[in-house]
Amino acid sequence: MASLYEIPIENINGIGTKRGQLYRKLDIDSVGALVRFYPRTYEDWSNITGISDLTVGETACVKGVLAAAVSERRVAGGRLLSSAQITDGYSHLKLVFFNNRFIKSMLKPGEEYLFFGKVTASGGVKELVSPAFSKSSSGNMIHPVYSQVMGLSTKQIEAAVKKALAMLPENIKDPIPESVREKYDLIGLKDALFKIHFPESQKDISDARRRLIFEELLVLVLGLSSLKSLPEKESAVKLTVNYTDDFLKLLPFRLTNAQKKAIDDCASDMLTKTTAMNRLVQGDVGSGKTMVAAAAAYNCIKNGYQAAMMAPTEILAVQHFQTFEKLFQETDIRLRLLTGSMTAKQKRLVLEDIMLGLADFVIGTHSLISDTVEFKSLGVVVTDEQHRFGVRQRSALLSKGNNPHLLVMSATPIPRTLALMIYGDLDISIIDELPPGRQIVDTFLIDDSKRLRAYKFLMKNIDEGRQCYIVCPAVDNTDTGLVGAEEYAKQLKENIFKDYSVAVLHGKMRASEKDGVMADFIEGKIDVLVSTTVIEVGVNVPNSTIMMVENAERFGLSQLHQLRGRVGRGEAKSYCILVSNAKGEDAQRRLKALCSTNNGFVIADEDLKLRGPGDFFGSRQHGLPELKIADLAENINILQDAQNAAKEIMNDFSDKSNDGFKGLRAEVRMLFGNVGQQLN
Repeated sequence: MASLYEIPIENINGIGTKRGQLYRKLDIDSVGALVRFYPRTYEDWSNITGISDLTVGETACVKGVLAAAVSERRVAGGRLLSSAQITDGYSHLKLVFFNNRFIKSMLKPGEEYLFFGKVTASGGVKELVSPAFSKSSSGNMIHPVYSQVMGLSTKQIEAAVKKALAMLPENIKDPIPESVREKYDLIGLKDALFKIHFPESQKDISDARRRLIFEELLVLVLGLSSLKSLPEKESAVKLTVNYTDDFLKLLPFRLTNAQKKAIDDCASDMLTKTTAMNRLVQGDVGSGKTMVAAAAAYNCIKNGYQAAMMAPTEILAVQHFQTFEKLFQETDIRLRLLTGSMTAKQKRLVLEDIMLGLADFVIGTHSLISDTVEFKSLGVVVTDEQHRFGVRQRSALLSKGNNPHLLVMSATPIPRTLALMIYGDLDISIIDELPPGRQIVDTFLIDDSKRLRAYKFLMKNIDEGRQCYIVCPAVDNTDTGLVGAEEYAKQLKENIFKDYSVAVLHGKMRASEKDGVMADFIEGKIDVLVSTTVIEVGVNVPNSTIMMVENAERFGLSQLHQLRGRVGRGEAKSYCILVSNAKGEDAQRRLKALCSTNNGFVIADEDLKLRGPGDFFGSRQHGLPELKIADLAENINILQDAQNAAKEIMNDFSDKSNDGFKGLRAEVRMLFGNVGQQLN
C-alpha cells in the first residue's frame, strides 16, 4: 500500500497532466492518495421509491419508463429547458433538465431508467430537476459521491478510483495487527478500501467506515502520544527572579482568578523547569489573555531577555503594540513594532535594535520570521490566535532564539477533552471567567419578516454615534441563496443606508485594501461595515455595538460566538442579531443556544455535539493533522476504543525493532509530516 504513494496520479490511465493538476487541487498527487480519498456521501440507488410515494424535499431513486420523447424549448435568458415524463405503471412524474443539449439523445422513449435526485414541486406537480440517471439494466446499486473541483466530476473520480483499487497488490500488509483487529471487531484494510468506495449494502459502508475511522484515530492518538514522549529540549533561557508582583502593580485593574492562575502557570514553567515552556492559554473572547502574555514577556525582559509576539494581521499587531505601549509607559521596557507596511528605513532601524538588544519587546506580523530578523537574546515567543499560524511559522520564530519559551493564545473555546487531544504537545491554561465590567451581548434570532425593523434599530444606534457590522457568509451572491458581501453592500449604499457611510471588507481584497478599510472603521469613518468572516480575529473597535449576521445557519456556533465578540468591547450596550430563514430543527436549536448564553465553553460543548470539531479549527487546523474520515465528536466511542488500543500497544509501538508495528509507524509519520511534525 505504501508504495502506491510513490506512483504519481498521472500513471492512472486517462489522467494526463491537465487532469492531474485538478486532482492535486484535492490534495491527490498519487495513486495511494486517491485510494484514501473517501466518498463524502453516497447515493443509494438500491432503494426504489414508487412515484405515488414520493415526498417533496426528499432525495429518492425512481424507476420508470420514458413515456414520450424529450421536449425542448427556450426560456428567459436563452436557456434551454428540456422536459419529459416517466411512468412506473401506476403514476407519472415530470423530469426537467436545464441547458443540457444532449439529454434528448440520451433518453429514449419506451426505455426503462433509474432516476436519482431531490423531489421538488412546481404548480403543485411533483418533479425531478436535473436528476442523475442510468438504464435500469445497469442494476440497483450504491454510488459513491466525492468532493469535486471545477472540471473534475464525481463520476470521473469514481472511474479513477476503480482503476486505482485494481492496482492494489493481492496481499496488503495491514498496519493494524491482527490481534487488535480481532479484539475490536475490525475488517481488514483491503476489504475496507473496496467497501468504502463501492459498497453493496449499508452494512458494507458501516463496516468500512468503522475500520478506517478506528485506524485514523489510532494513528492520531499514537502520534500525539509520541509527541508527548519526545525528549524536551533544555532551554538556554534561565529565569532566576519572579517579577509577577511587580507586573501586577502596573495594572490599573484587578485580574480575574483565572488570569492569575494562567500567569502563575507561565511563571512556574519558566522559573522551575529546565526545559522550555510550551503552553497554550485558551480563553473566551474578552477574557484577558493579552495580560497573561504581557506578564510572561515582562518576566523574561526583567530577567535580561527579549520577548516577541506575532499577530496574524497588521491591524491586530498595531493594536497589541498600542496596548503594551500604554501598559509599560512607566517602565524602562523598550517596545518595537515590525510589520510589512513599514518603510525600508523604518524596518532597518527596528532590525538593528533587535539585533543589538535595544528592543526588549517586539510585536509584529509574519515579518518577525523573515531571515533578516536576528534577536540578541530571545527569551519568550508569543503567538496570538493559535489557529491562524502553522507549525512551521511557529518553529521559524522559535528558531530565532536558543530554545526560548513558547506561549500560544487562542480565543476559540474548545472542550477540554478535545483540546488535550488536539494540542497534545502543549500544556494548557484555561481562562474561563470574564473580567468585571465586560459587556454581555444580547443576542436575537429573526427571520426576513423582521429585517426592516432590524435595519431601523441599526440606524437608531448609528444616529447615537455608534457603528455596526453586517456579516455575510460569502463574497459574491451565489445560486445557493447565500448573501454575498459585495452585492449586499452595494444595495445598502444605494437604498436603505444611503444616508450613511457603508463599506465592504472580504478576503479577496488586497491586504492593503483590507487594512485601509479596517483602519477607517476603527477611526469611526464608516457607519456600517459589511464583511465576511475576516473580521472574526481580535480587532478591538469599542464603538461598534451591533453585529448582524446574515444566513446565520451557515456558520458554526463557535464561529458565531467569535463574531459576536467583536461587539460589546466598549461601555455602550451591545447586540447581536442573527438573521436566518432556516426552519430545520437542528438549525433552530443551534441558533437558539447562542441566544441563551454568552459562555463560549458552553457553546463549544453544544457545537461539538451538533456539528463536530470542524468549526473550532476550520477545514484545515494548522498544526493538527487533517482527518480524512474520522470526526472527533461523532466518533467518540471509536475514539475511546482507539485510545484504549493505543495504551495497550504503545510500548511495542515505540520499540523500533518490532516490525509488527512498522506499518502503523509509517502512517503516523505520514499523518504528522503533513503539518511539519517530525516523528522518528
